[in-house]
Amino acid sequence: MTPRRSLTNRARLLAACATFALVLAPAIAFAKPGGGSSSGSRGSRTYSAPPTSSTAPSQARPMDRTMTEPSRASAPVAGAAGAGMAGAASPARSGLGMGLMGGIAGGLLGAGLFGMLSGQGFMGGLAGLAGMLGFLLQIGLIAGLVYLVVRMIRRRAPQPALAGMSSMRRENMDNGRQMIPAGGGMGGGTGGAMPATTPVSIGPADFDAFQRMLVEVNSAWSQQDVAALKRIATPEMVTYFANDLRDLAARGWRNETRDVTLDQGDLSEAWREGNEDYATVAMKISMLDWTTRLADGVLVEGDPAHRQTSTELWTFVRQGGGAWRLSAIQQTG
Repeated sequence: MTPRRSLTNRARLLAACATFALVLAPAIAFAKPGGGSSSGSRGSRTYSAPPTSSTAPSQARPMDRTMTEPSRASAPVAGAAGAGMAGAASPARSGLGMGLMGGIAGGLLGAGLFGMLSGQGFMGGLAGLAGMLGFLLQIGLIAGLVYLVVRMIRRRAPQPALAGMSSMRRENMDNGRQMIPAGGGMGGGTGGAMPATTPVSIGPADFDAFQRMLVEVNSAWSQQDVAALKRIATPEMVTYFANDLRDLAARGWRNETRDVTLDQGDLSEAWREGNEDYATVAMKISMLDWTTRLADGVLVEGDPAHRQTSTELWTFVRQGGGAWRLSAIQQTG
């Protein structure tokens, strides 16, 4: 084998490996419940950032996936408007799925550029062993272009004006579980089209329910028990969970979270809209979190022997004083 041919074959192999790495990298670290994204609905406050707290001193990230239309929610607060409106997503957008789409597009572009530089044409970098992968990546690129066009069209839709949120003060009673609004109102915006909101008192029994549901959601997720998720989460959140589980299975992976504990938590805000009560709680969570391959159980990400911590904001909703259900998970930072 001539040196030139050997160099070409090695370059092709490196291009194929780089493509695989780009495809897989975006999805690995976000396999836990929620997919590492901000998903769900918070009623009229879906596009308003929850107030910060001692548990979550940094502002929550805006929604990446939500079924709440901007016209049905209050306007975002200053500083969160631009990013918040980008979070108006359709329910079909899966956090794990969109990460894979980005990796496919990146992998295809990288391999194509390599092929051009090596004098083999745009798709030359995927010749030989990687030919079939190149074909699949072309399909992924087309889907990615369609997604970008749809997203550009959505961004041109009319956006609501900015509005401020009422100020609040907190009293750290019962480990920060009680919040008292200042000035009475807790509405996220103004205007006749906005739903009227009133403060809601959250007691120890409610916080016990929130902590219990944190464990139940992770248990149902690890067991891939969608029926159990339907009992403790809104249909919207169940849709996201099911999509994420499907995306993991399509890769031949399984994520598990065990020994979930709430290290610290406090109430960010609680309010009532019509017949529904909402409560957003900041949670510092500790757990064992790992992902394995279904085929042989080989570890893909995480470590079943070492705990991981994260801080998230979980929003719960109940109707007519009934049982609480999970309606949103937001990331911080």
